[in-house]
Amino acid sequence: MAEEQAVTKPEAVTGETVKPKKDLTEEKAAVPIPPASEVSKALAVVQKPAPKKISGGSRDRDIALAEVEKEKRNSFIKAWEESEKSKAENKAQKNLSAVTAWENSKKAALEAKLRKIEEQLEKKKAEYAEKTKNKIALIHKVAEEQRAVVEAKRGEELLKAEEMAAKFRATGQTPKKCIGCFGG
Repeated sequence: MAEEQAVTKPEAVTGETVKPKKDLTEEKAAVPIPPASEVSKALAVVQKPAPKKISGGSRDRDIALAEVEKEKRNSFIKAWEESEKSKAENKAQKNLSAVTAWENSKKAALEAKLRKIEEQLEKKKAEYAEKTKNKIALIHKVAEEQRAVVEAKRGEELLKAEEMAAKFRATGQTPKKCIGCFGG
């Protein structure tokens, strides 16, 4: 009972000096810590508080070793899980970027095709506009020629009418064709 009190109470209270059964540095050394180059970013070394000591010799040692093995196994499982998650994320990002690149290339191709079609349409539009302007110019030219012909005929008929009127005045004859409003 005195030994139990000595273990649980600080030495200032009991007045006795307490000697630990095992050095803590030896206990920490039981868990191997890998060098920094071997530690992956997913594997984090966590130091847990020392497990409770129960006196019992090899049985306690077996329990401690089993716990160490269990912790080691769990840390490897956690590292594997993080690694697999990281691989899945990287694969998904790679696939997403591939889909985005595919989409962008298809869009660019279709936009280029659209621009090419628009250029062809603009070219055809310009050609049709030029043809139409040429036709309009030709129609205008023909109309001017016809106007010139009409004006020429009008001028000739006016001259002819003036000459006939002068002839009728000179001879004193009246024209045979009378205008309906004049009695004749």
